Amino acid sequence: MDTTDHQATLLLRLAGPLQSWGDRSAFNRRETRPEPTKSGVLGLLAAAAGRRREDPIDDLRDLQMGVRVDAPGTLLRDYHTVSDYRGRPLPQAGVNAKGVQKPTGPAKYTHVTQRFYLQDAVFVAALTGPTALLTTLADAVRHPAFPLALGRRSCVPTQPILLEIRHHSLREALTSVPWQASEVARQAYHRTSAHPERINLSATIEDINGPDTAGDVPLSFDPRDRRFTTRRITHDWLTVPTGLPPSNKPDATDGGHDPFALLGW
Repeated sequence: MDTTDHQATLLLRLAGPLQSWGDRSAFNRRETRPEPTKSGVLGLLAAAAGRRREDPIDDLRDLQMGVRVDAPGTLLRDYHTVSDYRGRPLPQAGVNAKGVQKPTGPAKYTHVTQRFYLQDAVFVAALTGPTALLTTLADAVRHPAFPLALGRRSCVPTQPILLEIRHHSLREALTSVPWQASEVARQAYHRTSAHPERINLSATIEDINGPDTAGDVPLSFDPRDRRFTTRRITHDWLTVPTGLPPSNKPDATDGGHDPFALLGW
Protein backbone atom coordinates (compact mmCIF):
# COMPACT_ATOMS: atom_id res chain seq x y z
CA MET A 1 0.00 0.00 0.00
CA ASP A 2 1.32 3.43 -0.94
CA THR A 3 1.77 5.58 2.17
CA THR A 4 3.71 8.47 0.61
CA ASP A 5 0.77 10.86 1.10
CA HIS A 6 -0.09 9.64 4.58
CA GLN A 7 0.84 11.44 7.77
CA ALA A 8 3.47 10.17 10.18
CA THR A 9 5.47 11.48 13.13
CA LEU A 10 9.26 11.72 13.31
CA LEU A 11 10.70 11.37 16.82
CA LEU A 12 14.05 12.92 17.78
CA ARG A 13 15.99 12.69 21.04
CA LEU A 14 17.66 16.03 21.79
CA ALA A 15 20.25 15.56 24.52
CA GLY A 16 23.78 16.75 25.21
CA PRO A 17 26.05 18.40 27.79
CA LEU A 18 24.81 21.85 26.67
CA GLN A 19 21.81 23.14 24.73
CA SER A 20 20.67 26.70 24.01
CA TRP A 21 17.39 27.58 22.31
CA GLY A 22 17.09 31.34 21.86
CA ASP A 23 14.01 32.96 20.36
CA ARG A 24 14.48 36.72 20.79
CA SER A 25 17.94 37.18 22.33
CA ALA A 26 20.44 39.46 20.64
CA PHE A 27 23.66 41.38 21.14
CA ASN A 28 25.32 41.00 24.56
CA ARG A 29 22.75 38.83 26.33
CA ARG A 30 21.90 35.49 24.72
CA GLU A 31 19.21 33.66 26.66
CA THR A 32 17.74 30.19 26.18
CA ARG A 33 14.19 28.95 26.27
CA PRO A 34 13.53 26.06 28.72
CA GLU A 35 12.84 23.73 25.78
CA PRO A 36 13.69 23.49 22.07
CA THR A 37 12.16 26.06 19.72
CA LYS A 38 10.60 25.16 16.38
CA SER A 39 13.15 27.33 14.56
CA GLY A 40 16.00 25.48 16.30
CA VAL A 41 14.65 22.00 15.51
CA LEU A 42 13.87 22.88 11.89
CA GLY A 43 17.34 24.39 11.60
CA LEU A 44 18.84 21.09 12.76
CA LEU A 45 16.80 19.18 10.16
CA ALA A 46 17.70 21.66 7.41
CA ALA A 47 21.40 21.27 8.25
CA ALA A 48 21.08 17.47 8.19
CA ALA A 49 19.44 17.67 4.76
CA GLY A 50 22.23 19.91 3.41
CA ARG A 51 20.06 22.97 2.88
CA ARG A 52 21.73 26.36 2.69
CA ARG A 53 20.44 29.24 4.76
CA GLU A 54 19.05 30.88 1.63
CA ASP A 55 17.08 27.76 0.58
CA PRO A 56 13.27 27.73 1.01
CA ILE A 57 11.91 25.94 4.09
CA ASP A 58 8.16 26.02 3.38
CA ASP A 59 7.85 22.22 3.60
CA LEU A 60 9.66 22.15 6.97
CA ARG A 61 7.68 25.08 8.34
CA ASP A 62 4.40 23.24 7.70
CA LEU A 63 5.41 20.35 9.97
CA GLN A 64 3.50 20.29 13.25
CA MET A 65 5.82 20.04 16.27
CA GLY A 66 5.60 18.93 19.88
CA VAL A 67 8.30 18.75 22.56
CA ARG A 68 8.34 16.55 25.67
CA VAL A 69 10.61 17.40 28.60
CA ASP A 70 12.26 14.17 29.74
CA ALA A 71 14.89 15.99 31.86
CA PRO A 72 14.73 19.80 32.24
CA GLY A 73 18.43 20.19 33.02
CA THR A 74 19.87 23.15 34.90
CA LEU A 75 20.65 26.69 33.76
CA LEU A 76 24.26 27.74 33.13
CA ARG A 77 25.39 31.36 32.71
CA ASP A 78 28.61 31.70 30.73
CA TYR A 79 30.61 34.94 30.99
CA HIS A 80 32.33 36.24 27.83
CA THR A 81 34.44 39.22 26.85
CA VAL A 82 34.81 40.17 23.19
CA SER A 83 37.54 42.37 21.71
CA ASP A 84 39.38 42.90 18.42
CA TYR A 85 42.79 41.19 18.45
CA ARG A 86 44.19 44.14 16.43
CA GLY A 87 43.35 46.55 19.27
CA ARG A 88 40.73 48.43 17.25
CA PRO A 89 37.47 49.86 18.65
CA LEU A 90 34.54 47.48 18.35
CA PRO A 91 31.75 48.24 15.84
CA GLN A 92 28.11 48.84 16.73
CA ALA A 93 25.28 46.55 15.73
CA GLY A 94 23.93 49.33 13.50
CA VAL A 95 25.16 49.96 9.95
CA ASN A 96 25.57 53.08 7.82
CA ALA A 97 23.98 53.76 4.43
CA LYS A 98 26.65 51.62 2.74
CA GLY A 99 25.87 48.64 4.97
CA VAL A 100 29.09 48.98 6.99
CA GLN A 101 28.91 48.71 10.77
CA LYS A 102 29.39 52.02 12.57
CA PRO A 103 32.18 52.41 15.17
CA THR A 104 31.23 52.70 18.82
CA GLY A 105 31.17 56.24 20.17
CA PRO A 106 32.86 56.82 22.46
CA ALA A 107 35.25 54.09 21.37
CA LYS A 108 34.64 50.77 23.13
CA TYR A 109 37.35 48.11 23.07
CA THR A 110 35.66 45.30 25.00
CA HIS A 111 32.12 43.92 25.11
CA VAL A 112 30.98 41.92 28.12
CA THR A 113 28.46 39.28 27.07
CA GLN A 114 26.40 36.72 28.94
CA ARG A 115 25.25 33.49 27.33
CA PHE A 116 22.87 31.01 28.88
CA TYR A 117 22.71 27.24 28.36
CA LEU A 118 20.77 24.21 29.59
CA GLN A 119 23.02 21.57 31.15
CA ASP A 120 22.26 17.83 30.86
CA ALA A 121 18.73 18.36 29.53
CA VAL A 122 16.89 15.69 27.53
CA PHE A 123 13.94 16.34 25.21
CA VAL A 124 11.87 14.33 22.77
CA ALA A 125 10.84 16.39 19.74
CA ALA A 126 8.07 15.08 17.50
CA LEU A 127 7.25 16.42 14.03
CA THR A 128 4.13 15.38 12.15
CA GLY A 129 3.76 15.67 8.39
CA PRO A 130 3.90 13.72 5.10
CA THR A 131 5.53 10.30 5.45
CA ALA A 132 7.75 10.79 2.39
CA LEU A 133 9.23 14.04 3.72
CA LEU A 134 9.81 12.62 7.19
CA THR A 135 11.48 9.51 5.77
CA THR A 136 13.87 11.74 3.82
CA LEU A 137 14.62 13.79 6.93
CA ALA A 138 15.21 10.66 9.02
CA ASP A 139 17.78 9.45 6.48
CA ALA A 140 19.41 12.89 6.59
CA VAL A 141 19.70 12.78 10.40
CA ARG A 142 21.42 9.39 10.10
CA HIS A 143 23.91 10.83 7.57
CA PRO A 144 23.89 14.62 8.02
CA ALA A 145 25.34 16.90 5.36
CA PHE A 146 26.36 19.54 7.93
CA PRO A 147 27.26 19.18 11.62
CA LEU A 148 24.19 19.11 13.88
CA ALA A 149 23.81 21.30 16.95
CA LEU A 150 21.35 21.84 19.79
CA GLY A 151 20.55 25.50 19.18
CA ARG A 152 24.15 26.76 18.84
CA ARG A 153 27.10 25.37 16.96
CA SER A 154 29.03 24.73 20.17
CA CYS A 155 26.22 22.53 21.57
CA VAL A 156 26.96 19.07 20.21
CA PRO A 157 24.22 16.42 20.56
CA THR A 158 24.75 12.96 21.98
CA GLN A 159 23.53 9.85 20.20
CA PRO A 160 21.03 8.63 19.32
CA ILE A 161 19.32 11.66 17.83
CA LEU A 162 16.89 9.73 15.64
CA LEU A 163 14.45 7.52 17.54
CA GLU A 164 11.95 6.36 14.92
CA ILE A 165 9.03 7.24 12.67
CA ARG A 166 5.59 6.28 13.94
CA HIS A 167 2.25 6.41 12.18
CA HIS A 168 0.64 8.10 15.16
CA SER A 169 -0.68 11.56 15.87
CA LEU A 170 1.63 14.06 17.54
CA ARG A 171 0.19 13.50 21.03
CA GLU A 172 0.02 9.70 20.63
CA ALA A 173 3.66 9.54 19.53
CA LEU A 174 4.86 11.70 22.42
CA THR A 175 2.85 9.57 24.85
CA SER A 176 3.99 6.19 23.56
CA VAL A 177 7.76 6.63 23.18
CA PRO A 178 9.54 5.53 26.40
CA TRP A 179 11.19 7.96 28.82
CA GLN A 180 14.62 9.02 27.52
CA ALA A 181 16.22 10.28 30.75
CA SER A 182 19.70 9.13 31.84
CA GLU A 183 20.16 5.75 33.51
CA VAL A 184 21.03 7.51 36.78
CA ALA A 185 17.73 9.44 36.74
CA ARG A 186 15.78 6.32 35.80
CA GLN A 187 17.22 4.25 38.63
CA ALA A 188 16.60 7.06 41.13
CA TYR A 189 12.98 7.20 39.97
CA HIS A 190 12.66 3.42 40.32
CA ARG A 191 13.86 3.58 43.93
CA THR A 192 11.51 6.38 44.98
CA SER A 193 8.30 5.76 43.02
CA ALA A 194 5.56 3.35 44.01
CA HIS A 195 4.62 2.98 40.32
CA PRO A 196 7.88 3.32 38.34
CA GLU A 197 6.35 1.82 35.19
CA ARG A 198 4.99 5.24 34.18
CA ILE A 199 5.91 8.88 34.70
CA ASN A 200 4.17 12.22 34.08
CA LEU A 201 6.16 14.57 31.82
CA SER A 202 5.37 18.09 30.65
CA ALA A 203 4.95 18.75 26.95
CA THR A 204 4.31 21.64 24.56
CA ILE A 205 2.22 20.65 21.56
CA GLU A 206 1.45 22.70 18.47
CA ASP A 207 -2.32 23.11 18.31
CA ILE A 208 -4.27 25.43 16.04
CA ASN A 209 -6.77 25.92 18.88
CA GLY A 210 -4.14 26.21 21.61
CA PRO A 211 -4.52 28.94 24.25
CA ASP A 212 -0.91 30.18 24.02
CA THR A 213 1.41 31.39 21.25
CA ALA A 214 5.10 30.97 20.47
CA GLY A 215 6.95 33.28 18.08
CA ASP A 216 9.47 30.68 16.89
CA VAL A 217 8.28 29.67 13.41
CA PRO A 218 10.96 30.53 10.81
CA LEU A 219 9.88 32.09 7.53
CA SER A 220 13.48 32.42 6.32
CA PHE A 221 16.92 31.47 7.65
CA ASP A 222 18.64 33.81 5.17
CA PRO A 223 21.08 35.96 7.26
CA ARG A 224 20.01 39.01 5.24
CA ASP A 225 16.29 38.30 5.60
CA ARG A 226 15.65 36.43 8.85
CA ARG A 227 11.91 36.41 9.55
CA PHE A 228 9.66 34.59 12.01
CA THR A 229 5.98 34.18 12.74
CA THR A 230 3.87 32.71 15.53
CA ARG A 231 2.07 29.42 16.14
CA ARG A 232 -0.59 28.30 18.60
CA ILE A 233 0.50 25.87 21.32
CA THR A 234 -0.91 23.89 24.24
CA HIS A 235 0.99 23.02 27.42
CA ASP A 236 0.05 19.65 28.88
CA TRP A 237 1.16 16.68 30.96
CA LEU A 238 1.62 13.24 29.38
CA THR A 239 1.76 9.88 31.16
CA VAL A 240 4.66 8.02 29.56
CA PRO A 241 6.07 4.48 29.91
CA THR A 242 9.46 4.40 31.62
CA GLY A 243 10.57 0.91 30.60
CA LEU A 244 11.29 0.18 34.28
CA PRO A 245 10.08 -2.92 36.12
CA PRO A 246 7.33 -2.64 38.77
CA SER A 247 8.36 -1.66 42.28
CA ASN A 248 8.43 -4.30 45.02
CA LYS A 249 7.58 -1.66 47.65
CA PRO A 250 4.09 -1.58 49.17
CA ASP A 251 1.74 0.85 47.45
CA ALA A 252 1.69 4.13 49.32
CA THR A 253 -1.53 5.33 47.70
CA ASP A 254 -3.26 7.98 49.84
CA GLY A 255 -6.48 6.59 51.27
CA GLY A 256 -7.91 10.07 51.77
CA HIS A 257 -6.58 13.13 53.55
CA ASP A 258 -8.70 14.82 56.20
CA PRO A 259 -6.90 17.91 57.58
CA PHE A 260 -9.65 18.50 60.16
CA ALA A 261 -9.00 15.08 61.73
CA LEU A 262 -5.60 16.34 62.83
CA LEU A 263 -7.38 19.07 64.83
CA GLY A 264 -9.90 16.67 66.35
CA TRP A 265 -12.84 18.20 64.47
